[in-house]
Amino acid sequence: MADWILENPENVSEADIVVGIPSYNEADAIAFPTQQASLGLQEYFKGYRTVIVNCDNASTDNTKDAFFNAPCEVPRIYVSTPPGVKGKGNNFRNLFRLVTELGAQAVVVVDADLKSITPRWIKALGDPLLDDFGFVAPLYLRHKYDGTITNNIAYPLTRCLYGRRVRQPIGGDFGFSGELARFYLEHETWNDDVAQFGIDIWMTTLAMYFRKPITQAFLGRPKIHRPKDPAASLGPMFRQVVGTIFHLMEPFAPFWREVRRSRPTAIFGFGLGETEQPPPVNVNVDALYEKFRDGADRYDAAWKEALAPATYAKLAEVRQLEPAHFEFPIPLWAHVLYDMAVAHRDRVLPREELLDSLAPLYFGRTLSFVRSTEGMALRQAEEYVEDQCLVFEDAKPYLVERWGA
Repeated sequence: MADWILENPENVSEADIVVGIPSYNEADAIAFPTQQASLGLQEYFKGYRTVIVNCDNASTDNTKDAFFNAPCEVPRIYVSTPPGVKGKGNNFRNLFRLVTELGAQAVVVVDADLKSITPRWIKALGDPLLDDFGFVAPLYLRHKYDGTITNNIAYPLTRCLYGRRVRQPIGGDFGFSGELARFYLEHETWNDDVAQFGIDIWMTTLAMYFRKPITQAFLGRPKIHRPKDPAASLGPMFRQVVGTIFHLMEPFAPFWREVRRSRPTAIFGFGLGETEQPPPVNVNVDALYEKFRDGADRYDAAWKEALAPATYAKLAEVRQLEPAHFEFPIPLWAHVLYDMAVAHRDRVLPREELLDSLAPLYFGRTLSFVRSTEGMALRQAEEYVEDQCLVFEDAKPYLVERWGA
């Protein structure tokens, strides 16, 4: 493991509860979650030894100074990867290592750009860890178009594969036990994608696969951070998240092939309410369509190679649809993802090219998702997502057959 940069001005050597804040160039945002974490630890975890850790990627915008200058009554530690070593997963790896050295019982992680965090978020994510849960996933209100990778890929895939309904498997705000941190630190499935943006889905999947006690913490407010238009450029994040899902399917296949249906995951805290609405997320539907069409021209040969003939034939019908009548059916989308997973395993194309070819199909499915839910209230859109997951579960025998073949 690469050496880290560590600043521990209060010489903290032991801790019961750690709050981690991963960052890269978050000087304008990190003070607020740091302050709220401090208030949460003081109010709800009196009597415990606590510390807040900024896990950084050698930021060049004075993130470290902003972290140490934030109003805070709890000891703080700054740990960073060496200059030039980037990746959210590498930040977490440093956190796993530090948590292990501190002997912590519970770890809470929150995003550095959170604007809606309250002290109760620390309680909600931390309390279950003191009650024998090993992993706590977040549950919060999000705009129906905030988190389209979650809604259309990460949630339905992990749910049907591993049989647990964890609504935000890449939510960014988690709790996990110190024991699980040590487990993560040593696990052999770590790779370059996990070291980047694949870390969230990797942590959630391992917790589900190894049957760790899991709960979801209802955080009581919408998640307000820096949302992006689903039509915006995906960058490497898409490849890293989806690539990690596909990567883990290989060693875990004996487990997920036997999973028939999903089961609910307990919720810690109150259920979903609608008293406070999440901020709107604007979607450029024309851009979504153009990215799908451009991808169809660019990646036709890749699609023909990666997809089963029947899937490719149905996709050809979708490609003929004009924008006003465009629809990408959910059963077809499930088969596309299942075919891509098999193609990823079999390396029918270079994996980076394969995942790049999936991106335009994701844009097409996202356009169909937006069109189908544009007149829906938040709760109705949530029901639509749940129905989509059931379609994935119904189609799972197709994946099992193709994987076995």
